Amino acid sequence: MAQHTLSVPMLGPWSLRTSKRFWEEFTPTAIEAGGDPDVLSARFVSEHDWTSVSAQVTQSRECAQIGLSGPGDLAAAAEQVRRFLSLDVDARGWPAVGDRDPIIATAQRALPGYRPCGFHSPYEAAAWCVLSQRTRVPVAARLRRDLIVAHGNDGAFPAPDALIRAIDAGELDLPGRKPEYLRAVAEAALTGLLNGPWLRAMPEESARRDLLAVTGIGPFATDLILIRGANAQDILPRAERRLYAEISYQYGPDSVLEEVAERWRPFRSWAAVHLRALREQRTREMG
Repeated sequence: MAQHTLSVPMLGPWSLRTSKRFWEEFTPTAIEAGGDPDVLSARFVSEHDWTSVSAQVTQSRECAQIGLSGPGDLAAAAEQVRRFLSLDVDARGWPAVGDRDPIIATAQRALPGYRPCGFHSPYEAAAWCVLSQRTRVPVAARLRRDLIVAHGNDGAFPAPDALIRAIDAGELDLPGRKPEYLRAVAEAALTGLLNGPWLRAMPEESARRDLLAVTGIGPFATDLILIRGANAQDILPRAERRLYAEISYQYGPDSVLEEVAERWRPFRSWAAVHLRALREQRTREMG
């Protein structure tokens, strides 16, 4: 099995321990809790060539050390790890957002060194959106785990072609139109639409339009795919009702998200994710 290592200098604050703890508690894609708190392990499907990859990430002072193994293009997979841990972002300006907004400063203190993470790729984020439609989050998380066990590769989410084969063979025991929607997501991934670098490079409105054309993907899913799947740093959610509720709670009932978020640039996505994390810590509404 081929191996690859990469050292990533950190520009701005980052804490592996905080990121790992967040991901362990992130119900949709929770990683296994426990073990060495200074090692984050991930098993994922590469969006470059759809091979399975194992990664171990550690932190040494101002650098992240990424070690990978797998049969595919591991240099491309290393870049994917940088994206899904937001390690490819120059975050030296992120603390200044807290200086401009004391509520964001509170969120930064609650999650010291956190950078948005949770989904390995836009493809996995889109699949999660389908699994969680009209379904409680813990139940959708179980459906996702079952998919990985039955059709994934040693702990990685099923590659798009494997998912399509399972759907066409009638092997997915999923309610409603979820198999149809998952097939549309897998097909979109194979065409390159659900590719992190591609979505980041597109104008936001074009990316939203193309995502909304995928069967089963609506406005909320589009937000999640761009912000949590592609890990874009400065896109504002448009259909996240829990974020709107948190804005009302934190800033007052007459506050308007778009106006409040002006002080968050160029980290509007990060600020929104921090507020949602703050809300979940308080309410545990996702289960």
